[in-house]
Amino acid sequence: MLVWVAMMPLLVALWTGGSDRRRGWFGFRTGFLAGAAFWLINLKWITEVSGMGMVTVALYLALYFAFFGAFAAGVGNPWRPRRSGREGRDALAEAGRSLGYAALCALWWCGLEWTRGWMLTGFGWNGMGVAFHETLVLAQAAELVGATGLAFLPMFMAAVVVQVARRLHGEARRGKRLVHWDFAAAATLLAVAFLFGVFRLQGWKPEEVVPLRVLAVQLNIPQEASRVLWSLEEVHGGYEDETLRALNELEEANVMRMEEELEEGEGALEIEMPDWVLWPESALKEWLLFTGDGLQVTGPANRLTLERVLGAGSFTLLMGLNEIEAVLDGDIAVPVEGGDSYNSLLALPPGAERFLSYRKQHLVMFGETIPYQDQLPILRKFYEMSAGVEFGGGFSTGSGDEPLRIPHPAAPDGQVAVIPSICFEDTVPRLLRKYVHTGGQLIVNVTNDGWFKDSEAAAQHFANARFRSIELRRPMVRCSNTGVTAVVGANGSVYDPLTGSRRVLEDESGNHLTRGWLFATAYVPVDGPVTLYARGGDWLSAGGFLLGLGWWLTARWRRR
Repeated sequence: MLVWVAMMPLLVALWTGGSDRRRGWFGFRTGFLAGAAFWLINLKWITEVSGMGMVTVALYLALYFAFFGAFAAGVGNPWRPRRSGREGRDALAEAGRSLGYAALCALWWCGLEWTRGWMLTGFGWNGMGVAFHETLVLAQAAELVGATGLAFLPMFMAAVVVQVARRLHGEARRGKRLVHWDFAAAATLLAVAFLFGVFRLQGWKPEEVVPLRVLAVQLNIPQEASRVLWSLEEVHGGYEDETLRALNELEEANVMRMEEELEEGEGALEIEMPDWVLWPESALKEWLLFTGDGLQVTGPANRLTLERVLGAGSFTLLMGLNEIEAVLDGDIAVPVEGGDSYNSLLALPPGAERFLSYRKQHLVMFGETIPYQDQLPILRKFYEMSAGVEFGGGFSTGSGDEPLRIPHPAAPDGQVAVIPSICFEDTVPRLLRKYVHTGGQLIVNVTNDGWFKDSEAAAQHFANARFRSIELRRPMVRCSNTGVTAVVGANGSVYDPLTGSRRVLEDESGNHLTRGWLFATAYVPVDGPVTLYARGGDWLSAGGFLLGLGWWLTARWRRR
């Protein structure tokens, strides 16, 4: 609810403050202060790793508020003195002017959100549109304009309401009432967005889907930054015990239902066992070594854990694991000094001898990579001083745009094309949307928000991630160590459309930071639609940035 009024005080301050000749600098300072206040509160979870890092990131992100403030106070200000002096004489013309400036400011805001989503590798976290993650009826428009484009509506509405309120105040003083067509137009736009959401949630007939039963295991292993506080035996034993316990409980439930069906003499019983078992990012402690000729070798602890778990059923195992480049020294695989290493998502179908592999493409700055650390060793020292632990070494960047094609007998072609993502990659829409064009059907994310302990990080991460399903109209399966383990529908909902059950791993109190397992069904589209967002990306936000920049430059040229 606050998203509709949160920007109104800032707009009033930007449009009324500062002198005519210094409005831009006044707006920049005001916007920066507002942005710093917002991000210092919003990102306080980063202090679990680094207080200095949190302040640095917050102040950097505040610059985008500052550039909005400079624009809105200057060339985007509808209350600047006008040469015509016709303010208030023509209600229709005044409404048109109001709508124009409201749209201009809203588009510039969207453009700035889009810009910070790729600048310096990008941090598109918690844009204004993410406020609709639980208001799915308004979130559905993300398939048209993306999560950044959703910010247009609340910013546009706020700008119109502020302008209308000022005119109402003037009309009350003069004792004269006028028709406010701009407010009517803004309300109509909101109604259209609402009706579109209702249509997509209720009136749209689902395409042909294939059910995929998944079992996702979460251990909630404690960490200090990147350092896992459990031993190898505790980690491996935890995944073995939790997975085997889940499989045993599912089998017992199947036996009980079978006995009930036999007593009642009803029809055939569907056995509920997982098609896929998921473990989170960097699940096991030992790495997977790979050579140039395709050989894959992993350590004895990994092999023992896989043997115990895979022997309990016929399913595909998907898990996060680190890969490292190696060469053969006789019959032994030896890591290559200075070779490539990857944060990977691996899949091992039943009976397969080789893992299918996706290697992470969007690395986290100062978490998985430190740019220019060889040229500027001080950056490595900065990380170690702020995080309190040594930097464990950077990963190499993966590449490619082909989905992971994982066998699934129920699918028409015997496989599901997975849109892979690791950690914060599910908050980077430009990365995931490319897989739709090569046949991607299902988003799979393995993650670990354990760096940030029991803070708000995991909930914010999941709120951002849900929009990838809406933007691309693809369901998502998500498995976390510490975080939110869930199944999300193609409309962003966590509820099963057939049973109504909530597909999120939570304890009795509703807390997602818990140990356990989730067994749920994802409904994979056989031939999913290619949405406008999948085709054009952030077209509205990118266009808004170019329009705002052109308006700004033109205004400066005219003044000179």
